[in-house]
Amino acid sequence: MTDARPQPIPPSPSPAVPAKRWAYVIPVAAIMYMLAYLDRNNVSVILPYMHGDLELSNADKGLAGGIFFVGYVFLQIPAAILAQRWSARKTVLILMVAWGLAASLSGLVQTKSQFYAARFVLGFFEGGVWPAVLILLASWFPLRERARANALWMACLPLSSVFMAPLSGWMLDHASWRWVLVLQGMPPLVWALVWWFAVADRPAQARWISRAEADHVERSIAADEAAKPPAGSGSYLDAVKQKSVLVLIGVYFFWITGFYGFNLWLPSVIKELTHDGSSTEVGLLTAIPFTIALAVMIANAAWSDRTGRRRQAVAVPLVVGIAALLLGQAVDGALPRMLLLCVTAAAVYAPYGPFWAIPGQLLRFEVVAVAMGLINALGNLGGFAGPYLVGWLTDATGSSVTGFAVLSGFLAVAVALVTLGLRTGTRPVRRLSEEAPEGA
Repeated sequence: MTDARPQPIPPSPSPAVPAKRWAYVIPVAAIMYMLAYLDRNNVSVILPYMHGDLELSNADKGLAGGIFFVGYVFLQIPAAILAQRWSARKTVLILMVAWGLAASLSGLVQTKSQFYAARFVLGFFEGGVWPAVLILLASWFPLRERARANALWMACLPLSSVFMAPLSGWMLDHASWRWVLVLQGMPPLVWALVWWFAVADRPAQARWISRAEADHVERSIAADEAAKPPAGSGSYLDAVKQKSVLVLIGVYFFWITGFYGFNLWLPSVIKELTHDGSSTEVGLLTAIPFTIALAVMIANAAWSDRTGRRRQAVAVPLVVGIAALLLGQAVDGALPRMLLLCVTAAAVYAPYGPFWAIPGQLLRFEVVAVAMGLINALGNLGGFAGPYLVGWLTDATGSSVTGFAVLSGFLAVAVALVTLGLRTGTRPVRRLSEEAPEGA
């Protein structure tokens, strides 16, 4: 006997939510910060060619690279608070114009002291951009998309070096280092116009986004916030009371010491491997490690979002970086050392997306701005320590071998902190909505 009862009709799948924010917010923010990173790091390519003008020792070069990060500290928290409580869009716009002018004017310095001052001022204006953009992205991408959004934006870091190294090398073959600094400071002044018209603080304020996408983003972010424990009023004290913030500051400091110590001196090491090759040749070879780092960085962030394993996505690459740094000092031959430089670059860049997804996963919105500012401000002091330490040790020993070996020790401390200090609170991120944005 057949069952005549009507069979239930399976529910139709929810229509995909548009994802135009991935095509608007991420590329505009990535190009903006790529220009900032270009102005920050072009000094790594220029330094080997400017010592005759300003009479810089290796320790002086390390100080010139590192003093940027002393200035970098000051606007971290003020800019994060302005971005959260006033406008991330306007905060970044003001800083973009200021750092572009500072970068161009640094090409006019005549003495070592003036060069130090110019680097400090450039760091001062660039310092507020990073936390302001992280606050902006937190208003556009829910937690389950956050590591990918962070990594796609932060892909500008290795990508800028891919372009910066050969471009700066080519420019140095045709002009003085002064013109390189002056000309490379101008693009941010132009991009400020694109930023102003393409970016909005929140989805509801953007003219180009659909109502469905804006509602989806705001509903998902509201659900993320509701799932977090209370965190106080958003004061400095509220942020410092969070154990996770203190651990993340430590992780970032030791990681960034190794990161910038390696980055600043990479072109100089490659110049040694080429036996004083041309500026263009050194620039092209320097781009190779950063190209590999770009691919690994995005892949690691995608894995982190898919599995929710933030700690592992930070710690494992750094362990690989430690091994590559140490092996690189033990092997002979240009090709093996170049391969290990590529592995090291990929390893120190890979944690960026997952690492910066952790604060937003652990902390409520009212405290995350101050927390991110503290993490970036205090952690980036490692950007001073790393380059200066390698420069000083290179002067003392006549080789970068000891300096790079010491950097591996700093990375090891970062691994220990992220492994032992963040045991809880970084569980896989639940899907807060069944709606799947297109292209995310």
